[in-house]
Amino acid sequence: MKTTFMAKPADVQRKWYVIDAEGKPLGRVAAEAARILRGKHTPMFTPHVDTGDHVIVINADKVILTGKKLDQKMYTRHSGYPGGLKEFSYRTMMEKRPELIVEKAIKGMLPHNRLGAQQFKKLKVYVGSEHSHEAQKPEVWNF
Repeated sequence: MKTTFMAKPADVQRKWYVIDAEGKPLGRVAAEAARILRGKHTPMFTPHVDTGDHVIVINADKVILTGKKLDQKMYTRHSGYPGGLKEFSYRTMMEKRPELIVEKAIKGMLPHNRLGAQQFKKLKVYVGSEHSHEAQKPEVWNF
């Protein structure tokens, strides 16, 4: 009888990958990072186990959007009070917190449960090309 392979958390060997977001569309960077964080690039992928690797995204300030989304894409947050809705355009967010844009895009592509939160913790996003994870010997991920 054949059985389906199910990875165990102890069997997972984690690697570190660097994604350079310079000149690449936001959605493609986010989709690829989410794929690595979930572990879908490995043959031992199991949906209910965190089999993913660590991801470092550099040059988050140089990610691009296609079309008119630079001014039309809006980010919202709510304070919880009546009339407390705040809206920010993509252009405004790029000036203030460009790393937050990439984080929100990637987080939206991960599972919306405890497993997704655990996978999201393995993401590091940096504005420039410098990062503080050289000791982990990250590999460059090209796509």
